[in-house]
This record gives sequence, structure tokens and C-alpha cells, in this order.
Amino acid sequence: MPEARDVSPFATVQRAYIEAQGIDLLSGTGSVSASVRYLADVRLDSRHKIPNPKKQMVLLFARPGTTPGDIQLVSPDAQLPWSQPLEAQIRKILADLSAPDSPPHITGINMALYQQGDLAGEGETQIFLTTTKGTPAAIIIQHRAGQPSRWSASFSEVVDAANAPPAQGTLEWYRLACSLPEMLPASANLGETQEAKDQAVADYLLVRRDLGPCTRTRVSWGGDIAKPGK
Repeated sequence: MPEARDVSPFATVQRAYIEAQGIDLLSGTGSVSASVRYLADVRLDSRHKIPNPKKQMVLLFARPGTTPGDIQLVSPDAQLPWSQPLEAQIRKILADLSAPDSPPHITGINMALYQQGDLAGEGETQIFLTTTKGTPAAIIIQHRAGQPSRWSASFSEVVDAANAPPAQGTLEWYRLACSLPEMLPASANLGETQEAKDQAVADYLLVRRDLGPCTRTRVSWGGDIAKPGK
């Protein structure tokens, strides 16, 4: 029998054995089985009942079980209600991850330097990042007299300051929003004057503010997902 339990920070959930029809495989090897079986911790509705799953479509992140048709969810929150925008977003992220120039994980900030321009009100802060691949990554913040400050990011040797910041929900946004520290490390701020250092800090905070919080960080709420038994 399914076991009901309270799991923070979510409301009461209940473990359910689910049989579903496989429709499409977004990523992985082989093909999707016509019928799949798995266990899932399902959030209960306002009546403390398991919602009727019939005719519902979901997106699953799972690994194959030991028996054909059995799968194991990779985490308790690996079953998501399907929608066309969600599927399109996941397909885009999967394509970006498999691309040769896929944005790498950011491991830190190597250096930040503000340089004042020739005209009053003009200047530029360059922030160079370190990555797991050792490949170039940088953020450029530009100031133009009478215009709002603007910034762009690059994960290649070519930095185009005319590019717009990465859109929220993209892989580029995730790499920045979920890896950059909240504050610019003082050891990385190489401004020649205190004024230059203060401007670099202000520009970094502008980038952090525009990126917003890392809403993709997973919340661990306990419970292993076991392979469906016979």
C-alpha cells in the first residue's frame, strides 16, 4: 500500500505506483517503451487525495530499471506536468548542453577591472570568469553618457558588448545566476584607484540584480525513488 508522509517544504505526499504510456524520448539512448512503470511521490490535493492521473501528460527525468519498461525517477521532483512551453524549453537546454560551444560551469571570478573612458560619463568594467573547461568567459558592463548602463556576457574569446544579457531560463542565464557569488571578491578587483574599484563593485551588483535569484536550484525534500517491483 502507498505510504502517506509529510515531507518539508511540501505538503503531504503519497508514494504511488504509476503505469503510463510512453510517447517520446527527448534525450537518451534507445527508444521509449510503449508502457512504462515507476514509483513517484505525488503531492496530494486539497482533499488529501492523489489527483486522478488519467489523461494527464507529464515530463519525466528517469533512468532505466533492470526490467524492460521499468524506470526510476532521478529525484523526487523529476515528474513535471507537461506543457508545450516547458517541453520547448527543455529541448532548447538539451540542445545547448550537447553543442560543442556549450557554456561551461563557472567556478569563480579571475579578475575585474574598471577603465574610465575618454569622455565624461563613459567607461567599461570587464569581469573575467574561470570555468571547469578552462575556456574563456567574461562579462562586460558599458557606460555611455546619457544612457543606461548595459552589460553582456560571452562564453568565447569574442566579446560582443552589443549583445543583450542572457534571457532567464536559458543555459547561459543558469550558468551565471547559479554560479556567480553574491559579491565581487575584493581579491579579484584590480582597479587602480578606489573610485575604479567602487565602480567595478557597483557594476557587478547591477549584473547580479538583473540576473535575479537562481530559481533552478533543486530543493532536496527527501525520499528515494525505488524501482517498481513485480
